[in-house]
Parts: sequence; C-alpha cells; structure tokens
Amino acid sequence: MVKINNHEIDYKLHGDDMQFVEVELDPQETVIAEAGSLMMMDDQIKMETIFGDGSTNQGSGLMGKLIGAGKRVLTGESLFMTTFTNQGTGKKHVSFASPYPGKIIPMDLSEINGKLICQKDAFLAAAKGVSVGVEFQRKIGTGFFGGEGFIMQKLEGDGMAFVHAGGTIHKKELTPGEKLRVDTGCLVAMTGNVGYNIEYVGGVKTALFGGEGLFFATLRGPGTVWIQSLPFSRLASRVFASAPQRVGSDSKGEGSIAGGLFDLLGGDRR
Repeated sequence: MVKINNHEIDYKLHGDDMQFVEVELDPQETVIAEAGSLMMMDDQIKMETIFGDGSTNQGSGLMGKLIGAGKRVLTGESLFMTTFTNQGTGKKHVSFASPYPGKIIPMDLSEINGKLICQKDAFLAAAKGVSVGVEFQRKIGTGFFGGEGFIMQKLEGDGMAFVHAGGTIHKKELTPGEKLRVDTGCLVAMTGNVGYNIEYVGGVKTALFGGEGLFFATLRGPGTVWIQSLPFSRLASRVFASAPQRVGSDSKGEGSIAGGLFDLLGGDRR
C-alpha cells in the first residue's frame, strides 16, 4: 500500500443508537466531512468549504479539483465538502452526528490495505488526505441494481474514516471462496478484496410476492463485510406506507401524530 500521509486524528464515540463521533485535532490538523454532519465544535476551529475531498488523489489545479468533485455527483453527493482545521495552540474537538438511528463505524484504512468500498450515503467524516471517490463496477448488472444506488463510494488512504449505518451492524469475515448473499440495501461496506456482484432472485412468485426485491448482492471472500439491519430506505418506506392519506384537522391521538409526521415528510394533507 502506498502511504498517503493522512492527518493522524484521535476520536471518541458517544451514545448507543443515536451516536456521534468526537474528533480530537492537534494544532493544524484537519478533518473532512459531509455538509450538514456537524454537531458542535470548539472555538478556534476554522470551517472551510472545498471542492472534492482535498486529497492529493483528486489532482492539481482547478480542472483536477473539478473532476474530483464531479465524481461525487455520480453518487448523489454535493460537489463540496467541509474541512475543519484546528488553528489554535492546543487540542480542539469537533463532533459529527449520524443522520438517522444506527451506528458509526470507525475504519482505520491502514489496517484494511488502504481501501474501503461503501454505500454512497454511508460516509460521514475522515482525516484530511483520505480520498473519497467512486467505485465503478465492471458488470452492468451490478451498476444498475447495486444497493441503494447504482454506484458505490470508494475511500482510500492510510488514515481514519467514519461511516454510519442503520440499526445493528454485523461485521463478517469471509474466508477465501466463501459466498454470502445480502439484501442490496443492507450492505454497508466491504474491503477492497471482496468480490461483488448482483444475483437475480429466481422464481416468478419470489420476484413478485416475496417482498425482498428482485436482486441480491453476492459477496465472495476473502475479505470483511459490514451489514446493517435497518437501511434508511426500508425505514422511510415503512413510514410512508403507515401514514394515512387524509387526516382531518380535528383528528386526535395516534392519527394526528401520524398525520403530523406525514406532513413533515412531505405528504399532501387535504
């Protein structure tokens, strides 16, 4: 693995089902994060919006930065990321929170051969120098049906990165040749050496009435995979399915609570 010399940040996780990560920065150390993930920060930490991820992998000059940032659009993310730099003389802290109930998984990229592939919305924050890119799949089936989106994110470097997932997280070590089939939405991340493909669920009745979708993610070892028990898409679909289509203005109790939640999520209440 080629050393990329990421900033060596320290961290501490807080909470259980609604976690946040507190990152400790030495003077002039920097952490990068997705826009909107900040929870709180100490004085003398400077925020700055940048194109891409600020790593050396995105190229030099304006064109290189634009290309690096443009790749993030393919995964549904913003062109910009936010950096947080300690400009004080002592240690400072900045905290980032999960966007929905679940866990934050700290990943030391130097311990997994410098590469992690994850769902496009799983990345939360990382030490400056970690490259946040796009993992293109060779097979078109994987591309169009792979999980929550058809393109996955790729984190590369030798520093710390933090990803988040919903519900309970299960880490599974795959032996060489071992095969695991996973609901595409439940796959959070995997090391770069794991083989990844999409497998069609055979049988008309299974496809139409099984309720688990038409495709599985097929993972083949060796390597490590992280699975989540509650993908956000599954949670959101249940909320919308349970919300009433019409709720009267004088409704009380559970109906009015559900109606209020439905309105909050963009429902049409007439």
